[in-house]
Amino acid sequence: MSRTRLTAEEIQASLDALNASASVPWTVVDGKLHKEFQFRDFNEAFGFMARAALVAESMDHHPEWFNVYRSVRVDLATHDAGGITALDFGLAGRMETIAG
Repeated sequence: MSRTRLTAEEIQASLDALNASASVPWTVVDGKLHKEFQFRDFNEAFGFMARAALVAESMDHHPEWFNVYRSVRVDLATHDAGGITALDFGLAGRMETIAG
């Protein structure tokens, strides 16, 4: 996947595609893809993070995230590109699949 910064139009098109099947939509906040996942409990939230971490490592693309109890807040941007890239959307899509 490309690490080239996307244009505003490309971001919007990719966001529309990503959100087509998401129960809670991804948004853009402060120049990053953003979403807060909610799980049944801490164990389920932590399990999501563990599975997502393995995917992120395999992609060599690591999220900014924060966990409190059953909530996991995720922000994605490609720092060396200075913004959102296809790589961020790829990881977001994989996170959607993991969260099920």
